[in-house]
Amino acid sequence: MKISNANWMMVEEYLKHDDRAVVPIGCTEQHAYLSLAVDAILAENVAVEAAEPLGVPVFPVIPFGHTPTFMAYPGTISLRLDTLIALMRDVLNSLATHGFKRIVMVNGHGGNAPIGHFLGEWMADHPEVKVKFHNWWNSPRTWAKVMAIDPVASHASWMENFRSTRIAGVVQPITARTPIDPAKLKLLNPLQTRAYLGDGNFAGVYEKPDAVMDELWQVAVEETRQLIADGWE
Repeated sequence: MKISNANWMMVEEYLKHDDRAVVPIGCTEQHAYLSLAVDAILAENVAVEAAEPLGVPVFPVIPFGHTPTFMAYPGTISLRLDTLIALMRDVLNSLATHGFKRIVMVNGHGGNAPIGHFLGEWMADHPEVKVKFHNWWNSPRTWAKVMAIDPVASHASWMENFRSTRIAGVVQPITARTPIDPAKLKLLNPLQTRAYLGDGNFAGVYEKPDAVMDELWQVAVEETRQLIADGWE
């Protein structure tokens, strides 16, 4: 159930028999020839598809995250870490106030990792609430599927190239990107990062057949659904 398709009375009724909620969070940043909103699109889509059979409400995706490295690429929006954590605190406080006690945050962006550390602090202050932080793309089963398809995969490569993340009329390169050096990347400022990365792909080919991507997506949805449904005790 997408919260955008519900009113407050429906949520109040839902809370009489269930206390789960899903909050997707992504980012708006360069993804080579794919949409700037890749991380937000995929986080929301996997959350909605996973939660639908369970009847668990999914809140609108938070489209911004922490991505200072890519600020030399136009269209990228980066939140400071203190802003990101403050935002998460307010979101969780609001949900807890309404009576949601089991919350899954479906994350689509690696730069949002500090949220995972913050959650331990927040739950210590709210012992009645449990929050799971789920990096959908590199969770165990999904990442194993990625590696089985092609172990050369990373940011803005084929593994993020789904029907939903492509730009109409944009043709993907047929070449493959030599993997970048992550240690080197960490030392670069935004302008140096752009000069080093070029279009933004970190490693590998730019696309795979849709049939292959559909198989990967199904694994991700099923893994996310299981996390929403089970493991709360």
